[in-house]
Order: sequence, then C-alpha cells, then structure tokens
Amino acid sequence: MSAAHAHTPENDYRDDSELMLDDHEPQAPQQPGKTIIIKVLLALAVGLGIYLLPTPANLPDAGHKLLALVAAIIVLWVSEAIPIGVTALCAAAGLILFGIEKPTAAWAPFASPAVMFVLMIIMFGVVLNEVGLANRLMYYIFKIAGTGVKRLSFFMAIGCTMLATIFHDATVTVIMIFAMVPVLRAMGLTPGKSSNLAKFFIILIPLASSAGGFGTLLGGGRNPLAVEVLQNFTEGAVRIGFVEYLIIQFPLTIPVAVVTWAIVYAIFRPKEKELPASVKMDKLPPMRGKELGVTIIFSLTFALWTFSDLTGWHVSVVAALALAGFCGPKFISFKTICDKFPWESWIVFGAGVSLGASMLTSGAGKYLAETLLPLLDGQSAFVVYYGMGLFGSMLSSVMSNSAAVALTLPVTLPMAELLAMSPKAVALLSPITTSFIMLVIGCPPTIIAYSTGYFSQMDFIKVAVPWCLALLLVAVLGVMTYWPLIGFY
Repeated sequence: MSAAHAHTPENDYRDDSELMLDDHEPQAPQQPGKTIIIKVLLALAVGLGIYLLPTPANLPDAGHKLLALVAAIIVLWVSEAIPIGVTALCAAAGLILFGIEKPTAAWAPFASPAVMFVLMIIMFGVVLNEVGLANRLMYYIFKIAGTGVKRLSFFMAIGCTMLATIFHDATVTVIMIFAMVPVLRAMGLTPGKSSNLAKFFIILIPLASSAGGFGTLLGGGRNPLAVEVLQNFTEGAVRIGFVEYLIIQFPLTIPVAVVTWAIVYAIFRPKEKELPASVKMDKLPPMRGKELGVTIIFSLTFALWTFSDLTGWHVSVVAALALAGFCGPKFISFKTICDKFPWESWIVFGAGVSLGASMLTSGAGKYLAETLLPLLDGQSAFVVYYGMGLFGSMLSSVMSNSAAVALTLPVTLPMAELLAMSPKAVALLSPITTSFIMLVIGCPPTIIAYSTGYFSQMDFIKVAVPWCLALLLVAVLGVMTYWPLIGFY
C-alpha cells in the first residue's frame, strides 16, 4: 500500500498533500497581464455589441441588457481572464449596475434553498475525506474493479450514472471526486502537474453523474417538475407515478453512461493502461469511531431524503441536521469544514442561479424560446426532438436544469400539440436533455470537479460540447425507439 494510503482514521492518515484543494497550489496557469486585458476587452466588446443591436419588439429592455451581460460573463468564464469566482460576483453586481434586477433580487439566489443545499452537499464531501470514508470507498472500488484504467473508469462511469438516478448528482460527484483525488496525488498528479489521466477521471465523474439525474423521480427537481407540468397541460388526463417514470426513463441511462465513458476516454485518452502499484491499498481495519459515526449519519440522511415526500422536510433541512450530527459529537470540527471548503464553486453556482432567475423575470428566456423553437416547425420528428433537446441543453448550461425545464415546456408543449406530436414524449424528453450541459457553470457536479484545479475551462469545453451533442443523439434515438416499444408515445 502506498504511503498516501497507508494510514487509517485511527492514526490520522490525513496529510495536507491528500486534500482535495490546496490553498497554496495554483488552480490554473498564470496568464500574462496583456493576455488578461485582451480577454477582458473581448468580453466587454461582445457584451456591448449585443447591447447596441436593436431591441426586438418582444424582448423587454431588461431582457436585452441581460443577454448582453450573460454573453460577456460567458466569455470571461470560458477564457478564465479573471478567477471564475470573481466573475460570478461581477455577474450579480452587473444585474444591479445595469438595472436588470434590484439588489435584493440579484443576491437572494445565492442563499436560495438549492444553493444552500449544494453548499451543504459539498461540505459532506469534506467530511468524507477528513474522517477517511473516501479512502475506504476507493479501497472497495479497487477491490471490485481493479486498477486497470479502462475497467476502473468504466465501472466508475456506470456507477456514477446509476447512483445519480437516486441521489443528488452533486452528492455522487463529491464522494467520488474526494475518493479519486488522493489516488491521483499518490501518483504525483497535482493541479499544477495534471495529465490526460487526471483530466479523464476528474471530468468523467461529474459528466457521468450529471447524465444520470433523469433516471428516477429522485434524481433531481426537474423530473417531478416535468411530470407536474405535463399533468397540468393535459388537465389531469396524463398522470405518471414513480414506478411508471422509472420504467420510462431508467433504461435510457445505460446507453447514456456508456457513451459518456467512451467520449471522455476518446478525448482524454490516458497513456497509462494500469494505475501504478503505489496506489494499491492494503486491507483496511473495520470501521469504528469517527468513520462508523459518520456512516450511520450518512445512512439516516439518505433515508430521510428518500422519504422526504412523506416527512415533508426539505432536503436542505435534512442536510443541516446531518452536519449537526457530524460536528456535534466532534467527528469533525466545523472550522475544518470551512477551511477545506471550495468556496469558489459555491459562489459560481449561486451566480448561475441568479442569472437563471433573471432569465425568467427579465423575459430574456421567453424571448429566446419564442424566437428559436418555432424554427423547428415543419421539420421531421427527429429534428424537432433534437432541436428541442439542444435548446434545453443550451439553456441548462447557463441556468439550473429545473429552471430550463420550467422555461421551455410552456413553449414546447403547445408546439407539440400543433405539430401532432406526443406531449408526453416532449415533456419527458426535457429532464433528459437538460441533464447534458456544455459549460462548467452548468451544474454543481462540474463546478465541484473544476474546483480541484485539474482541468481548465477550455479542457472542459473540448469534451463537453461533443459529449452533449452525442448524448442528445442517444437520447432522441432512445426516445423514438424504446418508448414506442413500451407503449409510451
């Protein structure tokens, strides 16, 4: 067993070199000042160019300003001209500066239930790492999948996708990322010395997790939302229960997981066939103390999340109680959690939610939907489904997937009726395609992975765009072949 994994929770194996984030380690290459200035000027030019275009009649002035601001922010995020956390704060400030939102509305989403839930989920990852459970998890993964890169990564991709159908994709990502990063560090792969192998694993985990979130009603808020919108649209004529939803959606997650693995492997093909012997682990002692206590609390937490419909407790309430359970008996100190927390990822997610909310309130989202989706009129069913899916994915890349579902279905469902297409198919395609995103800021799992510093925004775009386009193809073909077989169309 390697030095990096030769410890147990009892003898405090934790070493600063194993931590997910190191405050003293650069997360991105340093850029020359001239390069930064050029990128910032380019972002300003893009935003100003959009703002100077004539305002369409069906686009409110606030929506026009927002589209200009979002374009500039995306250029800054993608180019990494300044730290993405700072850009995120500037995004919310821009909403106020340009009169798009009042200060309260611009900053309030940073403390929305979804953002606070993600904050606590990421804290769970810190707890897992600190008490040694992440290390134990990786031991069992190695025991089942071995250390061959292909087999191990395929196992992790399938596992992340399947787990994300039940648990929040951010939870799955945090657990797997915290388990994988110490392995990379044991190989000498740090954010400053990344490689295709590190990028492959660290990008594969969030993409596989994000892709599986549509599999059951438990996988994400967009799933019950799509069912509810469909039920309201059909005035109660179509009702979809938990098991029926599972039968309709879950089988589609299998090809999605396989294609996710294949695309990430093809783009970041590692030269290593086998992980070195230095990462292999000796058999760990039985769990006790902090590990056992945290495991029990985790199990109770997952049970309460699963039965939240019965208890009526919001997921964030359960998460807060779990943190009290971790810190109360001193399994871990809250100061340690705060010290190790990747705050930048949380701030960026908050900004994404803020911009997404403004897309709804300013009318910009409605304008885009009403302008672009009618272009699909008269096209074949495949093109219509793919086009609707692509639009949903693009929106989901800059706003929460639930908001993207809420924004698109009121437009696409009437379209489906006019085109004599199945409203059921259009409604349940929406939570699938909004699971595929093209930008790091698109969902919590990718933000969490980015916070490790092992890949750049351009690295992510290089894989995320073809991944998204390919998974849309897989999803549409699955919808058009599998659903008729089970009588759902």
